[in-house]
Amino acid sequence: MPIHQPQQRSAAASSEPLGVQQAEAALVEHYPRLVRLAYVVLPPSLGRHRRVLAAHGAVQRALPVTRTAPARMAQVPAQSRRSPEAGQAEAPANAPYASMRLRVLRTALAYERRPRWWPGRLPAPAALRPTLPVVWGLRLFPRAGGVDELALDRALSEVPGAVRAAFALQLLDGLPETAVRALLAEAGVDDPAGAVRRAARLGRPDRATAQVLLRSGEFDPCTVQTRPSDLLRRRHRVRAAALAAALCVVAGTLAVAAGNDVRNEAPGAGVTVPALDPAALLRTAAEQWADTSRIDFTAWPVRGDRRGDGELLGRALRAWSEPPGNVQVSTTPGTVDVPPAQPPRLLFAGEVDGAAVVLFHDGGVRIVRYAEPLAGGGGAALDFARTDDADVTTGAAVVVSRTGEKARFLLAPWISETTTRDLLAPDTPGRPLEVGPDGITAPVERPAAGGGCDAWPVLQLRSSERIVENHAFLVTDLGDLAPAHLTYTPKPGRGAPARQPREATGPEALLAWARTACSLRALSGSGVRAVNNWAFAEQRLPEGGASAEWLCTRADTWRGPGRVLVQFLQPAASPTAPAAVVADRNDTALCSRFGQHILAGTHWKAASGRWYVLAAGSRAVNRIEATGQVRGAAGGPTLAVRAPRDASVELTARLREGGTLAAVR
Repeated sequence: MPIHQPQQRSAAASSEPLGVQQAEAALVEHYPRLVRLAYVVLPPSLGRHRRVLAAHGAVQRALPVTRTAPARMAQVPAQSRRSPEAGQAEAPANAPYASMRLRVLRTALAYERRPRWWPGRLPAPAALRPTLPVVWGLRLFPRAGGVDELALDRALSEVPGAVRAAFALQLLDGLPETAVRALLAEAGVDDPAGAVRRAARLGRPDRATAQVLLRSGEFDPCTVQTRPSDLLRRRHRVRAAALAAALCVVAGTLAVAAGNDVRNEAPGAGVTVPALDPAALLRTAAEQWADTSRIDFTAWPVRGDRRGDGELLGRALRAWSEPPGNVQVSTTPGTVDVPPAQPPRLLFAGEVDGAAVVLFHDGGVRIVRYAEPLAGGGGAALDFARTDDADVTTGAAVVVSRTGEKARFLLAPWISETTTRDLLAPDTPGRPLEVGPDGITAPVERPAAGGGCDAWPVLQLRSSERIVENHAFLVTDLGDLAPAHLTYTPKPGRGAPARQPREATGPEALLAWARTACSLRALSGSGVRAVNNWAFAEQRLPEGGASAEWLCTRADTWRGPGRVLVQFLQPAASPTAPAAVVADRNDTALCSRFGQHILAGTHWKAASGRWYVLAAGSRAVNRIEATGQVRGAAGGPTLAVRAPRDASVELTARLREGGTLAAVR
């Protein structure tokens, strides 16, 4: 049966006006498809509620203003109704739908575009513009998906909007790469080809599964669940509005009186903004963490012996709103320090190491710490860090105090056992760590920030059986408010499915971390959420040598992008001999669920004094080739070829499922 090919419009047709009736018919017919497309392209940093409303607004604003408003049609090459990659019928190729899709894309992409003069820490102007639809008193959320949907959403949050658009156009609308590049160019994307290339790496190796996930309820803003907004906060707003109205009446009356030479001082100068009112702070009940399905910072109860000190809380909130000159402000990358729009949640207020410390949690996105000295004339400190989508492990602890080479942590209420251990002493058991009744730990040694690396202290925590998460895990202080979660992925087994990250508490994981812990210094202060050591290959060394191991150390940040260090672990006399870093890549999906293939290489000197080029790939690699000043090839996931010490070599690999892979640098 011949495949139907839609007719390609002529260049002259691209300037034909699109009538309102045509556009409205296309919008009504394909509204769910367009809204889903907008939802995927919009930045996840908006939050699910605002993202749902913005997606509907982007589609509804796509209608032409007048009946003869010109609208350029998206010009795409002729294409079949079925995309080989997407494996499903593509979106309608008619001109009204194509034009509406282009308008929706432009609007959604504008949410990440900032003019050159626009402050980098603020959202793009489009994200600040109030638009319809508007929902009062309710929060809207798409249906919650499972672990796979969450992983895909996080992977999409790590790439720019143009890459999300290319990914959605291929998997939702079934467009081939040439059509996607043309459409992105029409939408104003600077590098359409680059966006398509990055989108091609998302969802690998199983693009069909990624397509199913993208079409699930997790990414459907037309089928939503509703929850009330914070009722107590709403009550405060109503009271504040009533108070403001009363003050306006009083002020007006006093203004009239002033006109009659009555010089009374107008009241209202001391009115408190609800978000900055200590009495409006949200406080979680003490046992709520054990009776909720949301185990994160919203489940933390308020603790500390000064949690009822309104003056301290007021100073902390005012410093947050408008920091005085003597307040030192610090933010982790990707964190804004703007004042709270709504009353934040109070986590802690107490005295720690000679300072009064207050911890706030702001709407599921930020942790804010305020600290002022109890004595002396020193200024206060205000620290901001992102903590969106925290969980049992990444929401398990917060740094409340750093003094010298030590730090204290406030632990989550679900932590039942606390020990410390040294990553550079993998055979030494953990030592119990004292925890006070308010959840504050005894001082813990901090990893060395520079110079030598003789020890790497970590916390080994165990969650409570009351939340059915009774397991131990490691976290380490990398200079941010929230410590980073450390995990380990074992090397692939023969014929076994791909391994998944697991807690780094077993002997094999501890041995791997003993040789790579010092590389964590490069991640200090960069807002790291979690670090995983993936043993992606094992290689027998030339000249009868022992086995070496290849690790990909991936650091995921709270703001989305990740950093990858590829490390080569050759045999060593000491179990803590540092690994050799052979590649360093920023802002990449490599070594994550959506970047499961990797190839790396290095020069290596044998005991005989001869030099070799070694290369290794992940489990899907079945052939490696070396070109350049040295040529060689090997079947399987490893290669070793004689080469001068400084030889320039290009490495490529072939995958079992097809396709090639270049070595990471």
